[in-house]
Amino acid sequence: MIDLHFWPTPNGWKITIMLEETAMPYRLVAIDISSGAQHEADFRNLSPNGRMPAILDHEGPDGAPLSIFESGAILQYLGDKSGQFYPTERRARSQVDQWLFWQCAGLGPMAGQAAHFNYQKEKIAYAIERYTNETRRLYGVLDKRLAEAEYMAGDYSIADMATWPWTRGYKGLGIDPAEYPNFYRWFKQVGAREAVAKGSAIGKDDFAQRQRELLSPGTPK
Repeated sequence: MIDLHFWPTPNGWKITIMLEETAMPYRLVAIDISSGAQHEADFRNLSPNGRMPAILDHEGPDGAPLSIFESGAILQYLGDKSGQFYPTERRARSQVDQWLFWQCAGLGPMAGQAAHFNYQKEKIAYAIERYTNETRRLYGVLDKRLAEAEYMAGDYSIADMATWPWTRGYKGLGIDPAEYPNFYRWFKQVGAREAVAKGSAIGKDDFAQRQRELLSPGTPK
């Protein structure tokens, strides 16, 4: 059994999607980031950076419990543990790693900042322009790659699982699917997978409500 310390955000959904895809047994442990639960001592013992998600595998590689933080590292670990969606052949694995790190270091942070500044009541034009333009550039990188391959690393992998949740908000960032047809083909194809639909539905309504609150005057943050 794997304990997934989770809150419904794109980074959290990366892991629920992977766990659903591999049919690995897991238990959700809610980490309410809106109330600061990510800063509590018990969680910081699992995730020193105070960021969600984190996992506790009660049956680690040596049979002893093992905790892991950082969503990319969790996906790699689960790929190795399950033997699925993370190839062992060196060239294929390198493809997956490159696109996984591209998401973790590029698309995720930039799209997150773009959404943050777009959703604020007090608009900061420079920040909105900077992060939205960089996010659009990254969508162009993704679209170009998906003109060459069906999935990001060739075959469906943890790179796709990491990236897809971060693209669900493309409309809110003004991304026009007509400008990125290869991305949109991939987005619909990945989203149609049963495990992706199930994993990404966990807490989705709560996430949407939180976005509405951020846009509603007088609502506490």
